[in-house]
Amino acid sequence: MAKRALLETDKRLVAKFLWLMGYKGLRSVQKHKARLKRGEFFPPFLYISVINSCNLRCQGCWVDVSAKQSKIDLDAMDRMLGEAKAMGNAFFGILGGEPFMHADILEIFRRHQDAYFQVFTNGHFITDEVAKELRKLGNVTPLISIEGTEIISDVRRGRGGVYSKSMEGIHNCINNKLLTGVCTSLCQSNFDDLLREEWIDRLIEMGVFYCWYHGYRVVGPVPNPDLALTPEQQLAVRKFVVEMRTKKPIAIIDAYHDADGNALCPAATGFTHHISPYGDIEPCPVIQFAKESIHDERPLRQVFNESEYLRDFRELAAKNTRGCIILERPDLLGDFARQHEAKDTTVRGEAYQELDVLKSNPSQYNPGNEIPEKSWVYWLLKKYAFHDYGAYKKNFNIENWQPTIHQGETSSPAVPDNLVQLEVDSSSKA
Repeated sequence: MAKRALLETDKRLVAKFLWLMGYKGLRSVQKHKARLKRGEFFPPFLYISVINSCNLRCQGCWVDVSAKQSKIDLDAMDRMLGEAKAMGNAFFGILGGEPFMHADILEIFRRHQDAYFQVFTNGHFITDEVAKELRKLGNVTPLISIEGTEIISDVRRGRGGVYSKSMEGIHNCINNKLLTGVCTSLCQSNFDDLLREEWIDRLIEMGVFYCWYHGYRVVGPVPNPDLALTPEQQLAVRKFVVEMRTKKPIAIIDAYHDADGNALCPAATGFTHHISPYGDIEPCPVIQFAKESIHDERPLRQVFNESEYLRDFRELAAKNTRGCIILERPDLLGDFARQHEAKDTTVRGEAYQELDVLKSNPSQYNPGNEIPEKSWVYWLLKKYAFHDYGAYKKNFNIENWQPTIHQGETSSPAVPDNLVQLEVDSSSKA
């Protein structure tokens, strides 16, 4: 990685990354730890969905991309980012919809040169001119989504030509020496194609510096449980990531495990929360219920610190699973949101009904199969910056965990029959 950084990059961009995301990002975690010791709370990392609009219609999308466009305007972004930076934050995840459809997105980056932004994007709007501007700014890393081979990707993204257009965006970034990432929402249709050493090698050959594997979330107005990963596949992802980290000159990110291989949820631990395009403060991007907003009159630090809703969510999630609560226990989540009289933050206004019909699906929590980091670099970074911050030690009781695949059914930690059958069916179709 060091050799690649020296030979393949703009050194100014590497320096800004190390300062803003590296030093200042780690310092924000230290400030977060100090706050927790004082009984205070403010997440060290925020996901911000700046706009709801998108040019694609992906399977399983939870965002109201077809609704009237809504976005966080410049003044609101300036205020929110300024208040977060005052708390020590320096690293922000920018989501949509499609973030580059926000007319002022480059101006947002330009106004906050003392912060680092990771932009989750399909890459379609990253022309050579945009990539050149991002290089000038130096405080942005594009994370471009690739959802499979050309045919699979176009099916997943809802229209033809998506794969080639996204690859064009990647090449524009790399040609301008940006620190570029590629992310994938792993599911049944792309698992065998992209969780492969050959795919990692191809990314390295292209000039990509990091990749990120997410697990598909069964949520939204049109959830697709047939795409969900089985427990064996969740475990295979962890094994693959840990192994590749020791042998490939590319950073591989996961957001689901600590240094010792224990599963965790970044929202349950308080590492991050999410801001919607309407300014609602949500536990995470896929949990679309809120009690507070960035447009509240109170300072943002006060909103986060005094939010009973967010505090109780973290406790609920940490009590019942070390995995993803919306995957495993949508029933608990629905009851919780109703008890708090949380607002449905979707335009469609059907988030409660969507939760009511969701069935339980396996997540990254697989007790007894923890896989520790083999790379000392990742191990040290996670020990310092990405762990449970005491949330599970304080709250989790494995007796609360229900490894069921359907609500109300009795089951054991073994793989449910219907998922085994799904694997068989998928194999036969392949």
